[in-house]
Amino acid sequence: MFFPFYFDIRYLLFSLPALLLALFAQWRVQSAYRKYSRIRNMRNISGAEAGQLLLRANGLTNVSLEGARRLLSDHYDPRKRVLRLSREVAQNPSVAALGIAAHEVGHAVQHQVDYAPMRVRTGLVPVVNLGSWMGMIFFFLGIVIQLSSLVWVGIIFFSGSVVFALVTLPVERDASRRALQMLKAEGLVGTTDIQGVQSVLSAASLTYVAALAQAFSQLLYFVFLATGMSRRD
Repeated sequence: MFFPFYFDIRYLLFSLPALLLALFAQWRVQSAYRKYSRIRNMRNISGAEAGQLLLRANGLTNVSLEGARRLLSDHYDPRKRVLRLSREVAQNPSVAALGIAAHEVGHAVQHQVDYAPMRVRTGLVPVVNLGSWMGMIFFFLGIVIQLSSLVWVGIIFFSGSVVFALVTLPVERDASRRALQMLKAEGLVGTTDIQGVQSVLSAASLTYVAALAQAFSQLLYFVFLATGMSRRD
């Protein structure tokens, strides 16, 4: 009788490396944020002030700035054209706040110039949300009733999560690149600030690499189980 993957010791062989990478990435983010959230930026401006300045500098007067509820939940919503910053970022005149705000403005600029990977990622969101949910249902239903074809259908649906994670990488890295360019162009950073901003953005970028590794390792595990079923059939 098959038990769900979280009871299967073999799952650790697939998931453990990606899990360790994710834990390391999370530690990097928290460490970099703690360090540079305590260091004031050269211009002594808050994340919200930096965000507004950079939005105006790029002609993004149609993008509003709102608060986000949780720490490090900062994001740009392309559907509503809203840049949301957490209170810690919006109100803090730190190097970390400067980098995070500029990164989110980088996403707004991507939207403005119709950056292709971002357009693809935005279009994938509803598909992946539905596909991941349906994929897990088909996969485990196929396992329970021992129908390998249904398991493979679930895998196909779930693979959208890997595609989404893969597309996310260039989107995030490009937003960080744009952030650094904008901060330099507007004279918002000095040499020390740049090093801090790069450290924060580099740490954040690693979390997306870890997310891809986790999605891919889970997909590999599902394929491993499905292949075993197909051979028995």
